[in-house]
Amino acid sequence: MEIPLFQVDAFTSKPFGGNPAAICPLSEWLPEVVMQAIAAENNLSETAFLVEDDGDDADYALRWFTPAIEVDLCGHATLAAGHVVFEHLRPDTEAVRFSTRSGVLEVAREAGGALRMDLPADPRSPTSAPDGLAEILGSTPTEVLGGSTWVAVLDDAEAVRSLRPDPDAIGRLDPPYLNVTAAGDADSGVDFVSRFFAPGAGIDEDPVTGSAHCALTPYWAKRLGTDRLVARQVSRRGGELDCELLADRVVVRGRCVQVLQGTLSF
Repeated sequence: MEIPLFQVDAFTSKPFGGNPAAICPLSEWLPEVVMQAIAAENNLSETAFLVEDDGDDADYALRWFTPAIEVDLCGHATLAAGHVVFEHLRPDTEAVRFSTRSGVLEVAREAGGALRMDLPADPRSPTSAPDGLAEILGSTPTEVLGGSTWVAVLDDAEAVRSLRPDPDAIGRLDPPYLNVTAAGDADSGVDFVSRFFAPGAGIDEDPVTGSAHCALTPYWAKRLGTDRLVARQVSRRGGELDCELLADRVVVRGRCVQVLQGTLSF
């Protein structure tokens, strides 16, 4: 069997930055065990598979796999899938709709080469910190938000950049996912920074996490009093995201760079 594969760096304007995703267009779905094995073989934060959708609501069905599990939502691989559609599958189209576990998600071209992605907002409420979180962070966070991932708000951007948490300790949290965030440095042009740790999905640290901004954007929009925000994920690779809160949706804008095109053979 031969399957086309494109590796795309998302949320970056230059190769080897942002978050790499493998995108595999298929004529029909493979068995889940095979798609999971391909994702493990690629060993990237995400491998996405897409199949043309015959329905009226979407152009393609899209699924995302980490090296360990299938997930309900992945932002950077959705942006990368849009890039592959525009560059290779449907170069004359201006927007593409994907049917996913998280509903229909649209990626559209914008002037200047950026892509705009529409995601569901995921506002969170303050809660008590789980046992062990202060030890993981090395300090007490100023605020903790609950939900499908823990969100810890730190004092400043440097505290986020310098954090060196133990992935095994994060893996013992329930749920085993941790998003850390803080306001951006003064005069940096960045409203907030973040990092995302996902040992529960087989990823010690995700380079740039579009889906995390479904929760971060409502939080920072309320705190800073603006619905349009510039975000930076300060992982080793790093990435830039332009986020906008629109009622119950979050629009995330970013760029993509393709770094590899090939064929999986097995």
